[in-house]
Amino acid sequence: MPKSKRDKKISLTKTAKKGLESKQKLIEELRKCVDTYRNLFIFSVENMRNNKLKDIRTAWKHSRFFFGKNKVMIVALGKGQTDEYKDNLHKVSKYLRGEVGVLFTNKTKDEVQEYFNHFKETDYARAGNQAQMDVTLEEGPLEQFPHSMEPQLRQLGLPTALKKGVVTLLKAYDVCKEGDVLTPEQARLLKLFAIEMAEFKVQIKCMWNSETGEFESLAGEEEPVEEKEDDDDEDDAE
Repeated sequence: MPKSKRDKKISLTKTAKKGLESKQKLIEELRKCVDTYRNLFIFSVENMRNNKLKDIRTAWKHSRFFFGKNKVMIVALGKGQTDEYKDNLHKVSKYLRGEVGVLFTNKTKDEVQEYFNHFKETDYARAGNQAQMDVTLEEGPLEQFPHSMEPQLRQLGLPTALKKGVVTLLKAYDVCKEGDVLTPEQARLLKLFAIEMAEFKVQIKCMWNSETGEFESLAGEEEPVEEKEDDDDEDDAE
């Protein structure tokens, strides 16, 4: 009797080994960067967009970025004075909480802050984001949409109908109010009407200098309180 494909056994040993090797490689890469670059910065990202982060990486090809895998990065740098890779790196590790990344560069603090303070780009808000303003659609024809989209607009909550083949809003409709936590339907409507509310921006939180071992908290940041870390994100660190 042939074996059922459902009975096929999968070895978890190789998977676990691969994961361990990946983490070890990341630790080695981080420590190599500590030895290679003059400055290390921790940055936080608001309204994360992978394509925006990719643009920054392209512009900063002379530097190295790591994003995600906070726990592994803490191991690489050191959690305390007794296990830190170099003096004061444990202070950097305290900032590896939430949606943050690491930048290794030979650029100065002023050059880094000048670039990132001005790098802000708007994008469409997503479900769960907070509405930044009131949005009301006025009654009347919505000629930017083909007639085939009318059912979709109605499904999203708009009071629409076809009038002489033209999608028409039968009465004024409030899409959102400032401060609302956007639902998937609201976020979709805002995108359909080309209304951008989210702003992708980066804030530099702290820096460490490899030549002096000096650590500096930036942008008025206070040293974060030690807290329990959730499981690492699945973001690639690169």
